[in-house]
Amino acid sequence: MNQEILVLYYSRSGHTAQLARLIARGIEEVPGMRARLRQVPPVAPVTETAQPPEPEDGAPYVQKQDLLDCVALAMGSPTRFGNMAAPLKYFLDTTGAEWASGALVGKPAALFTSTSTMHGGQESTLLSMALPLLHHGMLLLGVPYTEPALTATQSGGTPYGASHVAGAKGDNPISEHERELARALGRRLADTARRLADRP
Repeated sequence: MNQEILVLYYSRSGHTAQLARLIARGIEEVPGMRARLRQVPPVAPVTETAQPPEPEDGAPYVQKQDLLDCVALAMGSPTRFGNMAAPLKYFLDTTGAEWASGALVGKPAALFTSTSTMHGGQESTLLSMALPLLHHGMLLLGVPYTEPALTATQSGGTPYGASHVAGAKGDNPISEHERELARALGRRLADTARRLADRP
């Protein structure tokens, strides 16, 4: 029976969603593991109309049950001034009940992001997403330097998580090294989750 890993993201221009799909591919390269792709809905300072229950494109919107059902979490966001985007932060701020019950304690987690420029805040954004997961008691995983692409990349890819440099106009394709690192992170997360689940 396959175990599922939640791949949760917010994506405005589609680059973070592309990384999410690559991480999902890496997850599913590990026998017995499946990815469950979900996104968070956008937020606005003033809401005039409710968001539809399902997005027009991309993965379904996340439900709290997804956090409970899955054995691990990969979470991604574009950077906003060196921080995670507001929609993802808003969702995390609503997980107080899951924090109080310890629902995520001991589950492994990994992070990913996309920026328009090389120094646009990738590592600080990854760290901003790590903080609430540490409060939830999750076990954070990064990309180890045993991955050759981590030292070879000329664009995205950090030890804190997978990343992509989209370019000022958002027209940079995901590089081969960025692809390798995203899939490697997915595999590492899935392998760790499987090892933890197999423990007596």
